[in-house]
Amino acid sequence: MSALLDITLLADVSKIDPTDYTSFTFFIGCMAMMAASVFFFFEISNTDKAWKTSLLVSGLITFIAAVHYYYMRDYYMANHESPTFFRYVDWLLTVPLMCVEFYLITKKAGAKIDLLWKLIFASVVMLVTGYLGEVGAAADNTNATLWGTVSAIAYFYIVYLIWAGDVKKLATAAGPAVAKANSVLGWFVLVGWAIYPLGYLAGTGAGQWYESLSALGNIDVYYNIADAINKIGFGLVIYSLSRSNS
Repeated sequence: MSALLDITLLADVSKIDPTDYTSFTFFIGCMAMMAASVFFFFEISNTDKAWKTSLLVSGLITFIAAVHYYYMRDYYMANHESPTFFRYVDWLLTVPLMCVEFYLITKKAGAKIDLLWKLIFASVVMLVTGYLGEVGAAADNTNATLWGTVSAIAYFYIVYLIWAGDVKKLATAAGPAVAKANSVLGWFVLVGWAIYPLGYLAGTGAGQWYESLSALGNIDVYYNIADAINKIGFGLVIYSLSRSNS
């Protein structure tokens, strides 16, 4: 009887209402990133040795995200609330890996290990402070602006490294193909990643000077679309780079 009840509950959770667009974007995000993972993993064997690790990291990024989206979809359908904790766990694993890609593509041009740690450290600070701000907003919302500011500083530091700092200089020295890839990835970070601080402002706006952004509605839809575009897009840029340098 207990087993039958568990199966019934699982079926209820797994069934998506056709009008539930948020759950649908969780499902589409999961399937899209799983498909991308399969593609990246299978293409590793057809990739030059110099770019195998980069393509492997691309596959890991989308695979980790796909697994998290599977759980986030069920969580949202069961509770009808944003899966903030699971989302930040996903970002804490995938965003530093996305930053690792910048180190890998510039390694031949002389990128040092300290550049890798700068990128990883900045991404972790950006995410941890963002999480603290969102969790605090759910409680009393007193430090949302403070944590959001620290998170934004870390984000713009990453943007600086890519667009004008060490990553930009090394990518230029590595040749036109790497410089072009870095530029495209830089646009993903500057424009594609911008949805995340915007979502933070929308989610923590109550009682803050940016309260009007709360009118954006269910930010999970924007997050889900942005995640799929950014993570799959990162991998496709790396894949294209590996082919142009073959």
